[in-house]
Amino acid sequence: MADIKYTKDHEWVRVEGDTATVGITDYAQEQLGDVVYVELPDIGKTVGQGDEAAVVESVKAASEVYAPVSGEVIEINDGLADAPAGVNDDAMGSGWFVKLRLSNTSELEKLMSEDEYKTYLAELD
Repeated sequence: MADIKYTKDHEWVRVEGDTATVGITDYAQEQLGDVVYVELPDIGKTVGQGDEAAVVESVKAASEVYAPVSGEVIEINDGLADAPAGVNDDAMGSGWFVKLRLSNTSELEKLMSEDEYKTYLAELD
């Protein structure tokens, strides 16, 4: 069963078994504007919670994407290299960045639920 959690930096993580799929939220992609380039890590790289997991560049700015949880990169979204605008089209689905093999599931407890994230966004306005 999928379980989606959010960070205050506007990343999301969907956990299925010991695999965590990571991307940025619709809010983040709207703030960035048109995404023109995505830099993804190498498969096999190990990232800690809060470490840089990817870089996304838009017409407005470049921004780091931080790993919501620790783990080993087991898959990257190669499709974003050719079509970075996929992040704008479906940030919460096909616009994911990396898949990590979770190394510390207790880190998920530090992240926000969907309702908590919506409340957080409302406070930003």
